[in-house]
Amino acid sequence: MKTRYFISAALLALTTVGCTDLDVDIKSQYTEYPDSEIALSARINNAYYAFRGALGRRYDELISCNSDEYTAVSFDGDYLNGRDMSNISLHMVNADASNSQLAVYNDIQAGIVNCNQLLMDLGESEDQVSLIAPLRAARAFYTFLLMDNWGDTPIIDYKVLDNNSAIERSPRAEVAKWIESELLAVRDDCPSEVSEATYGTPTCWMVDALLAKLYINWNVYTQDVTSSSWSSTTPNEKLNDCIAACDRVIKSQLFNLNDGYKEKFMYTNGAQIKDFIYAMPYDAVTAQGMSYARFRTWRRGQNDNGFYSIEMTNSVGGNMTLTPQFVELFCLPGDDRNTVIAGNTGENIDEESFDVYQYDNATGMPTNVRNTYKGDLVTFSKSITLATGYDKDGNLRVPNADLNCGATLTGWTQGYRSIKFFPDINDYNVYSRNQDNDVPIFRYADIILMKCEAIVRGGTATLDDTPQSLFNQIRTYVHAPELNHDPDLQEILDERGREFLDEHWRRNDLIRFGDFERDWGFKYDYNPDAANPQYRLLPLARDVLNANANWTQNEGY
Repeated sequence: MKTRYFISAALLALTTVGCTDLDVDIKSQYTEYPDSEIALSARINNAYYAFRGALGRRYDELISCNSDEYTAVSFDGDYLNGRDMSNISLHMVNADASNSQLAVYNDIQAGIVNCNQLLMDLGESEDQVSLIAPLRAARAFYTFLLMDNWGDTPIIDYKVLDNNSAIERSPRAEVAKWIESELLAVRDDCPSEVSEATYGTPTCWMVDALLAKLYINWNVYTQDVTSSSWSSTTPNEKLNDCIAACDRVIKSQLFNLNDGYKEKFMYTNGAQIKDFIYAMPYDAVTAQGMSYARFRTWRRGQNDNGFYSIEMTNSVGGNMTLTPQFVELFCLPGDDRNTVIAGNTGENIDEESFDVYQYDNATGMPTNVRNTYKGDLVTFSKSITLATGYDKDGNLRVPNADLNCGATLTGWTQGYRSIKFFPDINDYNVYSRNQDNDVPIFRYADIILMKCEAIVRGGTATLDDTPQSLFNQIRTYVHAPELNHDPDLQEILDERGREFLDEHWRRNDLIRFGDFERDWGFKYDYNPDAANPQYRLLPLARDVLNANANWTQNEGY
């Protein structure tokens, strides 16, 4: 169980208020510097953790289901919700569909606004640099998220804007260069300490990780990635800069891969995980918003003899199913990562179905007790089969973009399921599906694989590292077979899939590797336009466009 820090209702109110659209006065509502340390701390937390709610659910749905990791299905209308998630899986999302997911743009923008308010209050005094630098790093991170997913986005620094002026979107390449300049400007003034006190907040190592992520995608961000002429082999002038940023993290010796893979993501994770460079802390009681298990279990997996052994008293969605193409990555003998897919041993991944056993909630390990539902044994199917025939109300089931599997035991158990972020069911039940699992944003494992990739793409090797030696650091700590050669780009992409499932980098990876238009799930069955390269950017939600009448929708939507 995690240590919990309870806060007063007044303080909680301060830390949960945020702006929700862009046409707001970004000037500070405060006329003077906060006169108490607790008030300042509350406002800083408001800035640092503005992304918590979005990351805990809607951003997760948007990014995960838009990649080859997940197909979001429904069950005779149950969890269809206007095709909000199935449209994301089919790359059929538009300004008026999936608004709940697309509106996370506003949540991320609120983080920028919160940072700006504080930065204006703090001013430019040198004695406040220890507060200013991390806030600027957080603001750069939020801007990166908008730029990465939506392309052109405003560059809003803390200078006061005219109240009546329209906020303009800046070209993506300019935004990328601004993010770089901001991070380089504040890097040395951000904390270098790695401790419980700095956990979940921007440090200089978080800045390095973000720089590495920016640089490895530089040819994506600074060229027209929505053009059919763009290629994943387009030259990237920042590969050596990526390697240098990775090297700073490596040479710090503050991070390592010694934690067990499963342990990193259990509900007991936290500041003790040495692989975590930057993470979003969650607690079911005091830092709510994370609910991945709700959608990743199966639709009737909440029963007392169900998935997690202990009854989930709150119902579950169970509509996020792993695509058959993606789960085939989890096939390496002995690989610890195989166990994050329920029922998978690695050796049985080619089978068309898995028997489902209950999982011990204390350890996250499978028991020898079969999961049953109303006396029937539960089996997950690898392939996802859409329902036909008639439902219980006599309605004809016609396979279409609803991705309806049917409201039956067979329908509910289509597709394999991820248990990577294993929940504490006791807290899940008491606190309305909220989980205690922290979600990593930047990990040391990513530093290792980004450096490996940068060298393979043409960067200069350093520190006596080779692509093979870097790659095998990952394979070694998860007990998977090592390579006897330098990996190629396909091997790196596949490894990133195994390593970072559910960590919201897969969409980013697929675009950089030129694989985003590849067929998976039901994309090509129900969306003949799925190969449109303009879908490498997400559309702006209708709410965002309405709040910013001077903006135009991204091309292709």
